Amino acid sequence: MRSADEVGPPLTVPRDPAREAAERELSQHLYTRHEPGPVRRAWNWLWERLFGALESAAFHTPGGWLGLLVILLILAAVLLAIRLRLGALRTAAGPSAAGALFAERPRSAAEHRAAAEEHAAAGRWAPAVRERMRAIVRALEERALLDPRPGRTATEAAAEAARALPDLAAQLHDAAALFDAVAYGEHPATAADHAQLAALDEAQRRATPDLTAAWTAP
Repeated sequence: MRSADEVGPPLTVPRDPAREAAERELSQHLYTRHEPGPVRRAWNWLWERLFGALESAAFHTPGGWLGLLVILLILAAVLLAIRLRLGALRTAAGPSAAGALFAERPRSAAEHRAAAEEHAAAGRWAPAVRERMRAIVRALEERALLDPRPGRTATEAAAEAARALPDLAAQLHDAAALFDAVAYGEHPATAADHAQLAALDEAQRRATPDLTAAWTAP
């Protein structure tokens, strides 16, 4: 028989229970509380990649970090110049877009008149003139004196409308010329300009068309 002091064979623990015990031990808050969270780990990963890319670029750039900084400043200046150039082109194209007779969604003559009155009340005479001319042309289309046609210019509308309203031919042509001058920025619109078109708008609404002349014209 062995005495109590004798050392027996080493105590062994089955593999699976040992692994489970280790996992329980490592999962305790004592071991995990100092680990970074998922957001922090993602940020660290991104920063390491970005810094590594910059460091590699600086290594292959003449002048190292200073040379890389100069290149980045040049690229920023080029991008700024391109942006300013595109903005200038859009500004230059503005009057042409404004000169289109109907550049927006289709609106009724009443809607164009309301817009013209709103601009006039605020002293914005250029848009007031444009909207009033659009109201005139749209009203002629609504009366079937003009065929609705996308892309029609003010001059074309005046020439076609003059056949149905010969008594207003001179006023229609003057209105088209005024619209073009204001829309393309050659003429600063005034209250008198808007009043001229408003009078023509009222006159064409009261005028009786000469349908025979309109239908027989080429």
